[in-house]
Amino acid sequence: MKKRDFIRKTLAGFGGIVALPIAGCETKGNQLNGMNEECEISPRETRGPFPIKTPAELMRANIIGDRKGIALVINLKIQSQSHSCEGLAGVQVDVWHCDAEGFYSEYGGNRLQEKDLTNEHFLRGRQTTNEKGEVSFISIFPGWYPGRAPHIHLDVVKDGEIILTTQIAFPEEVTSEVYASTGYKGKEDTPNERDGIFRGSLAGNMADSVQGNLQDGFTLTKTITVA
Repeated sequence: MKKRDFIRKTLAGFGGIVALPIAGCETKGNQLNGMNEECEISPRETRGPFPIKTPAELMRANIIGDRKGIALVINLKIQSQSHSCEGLAGVQVDVWHCDAEGFYSEYGGNRLQEKDLTNEHFLRGRQTTNEKGEVSFISIFPGWYPGRAPHIHLDVVKDGEIILTTQIAFPEEVTSEVYASTGYKGKEDTPNERDGIFRGSLAGNMADSVQGNLQDGFTLTKTITVA
């Protein structure tokens, strides 16, 4: 299945708000202070240096723009620890990441990113969670840039306030496969275990699953837990 067919088939099943079923926090195992010990609050991470500037103007499911790369569907569930890990409906989720070459839109022309993409808005978007706390985005597999392991940035916004900023990491067996393909620039220079942002929090940052292949694309699933 070609990438355009993969995306077309995925979008066709979405309808309005984009969301696919995602397994949440199961009520099994030991309890900790009345909470499931598997339902820990997701790690708080930095938003910078390239956060979305005007996310309210980017209400969209397809965030690819004109970028090229391996297709990636990002399935997210936002759940609340203080409400028995139930899905959190009606909150905004902002997602952004670099392109296959490691560049961010909306920035550039400076020492942090020499390539000037200040007038571009690719690979950024916002969705509102459905009644189960779910959102999905159509994107491409992100590339990497020096000093960082591959990652996706994410804000959870409730009533206009950011209640959590976090990042999602990728399993290295998947990134190795993707980065060896055409359009990407080879293996990343910083593995997950040496990434300063993920130090001490990698287990909480890691995607729940990344499944697929180079021909059909990949699907990432991740449950994000807020307080």
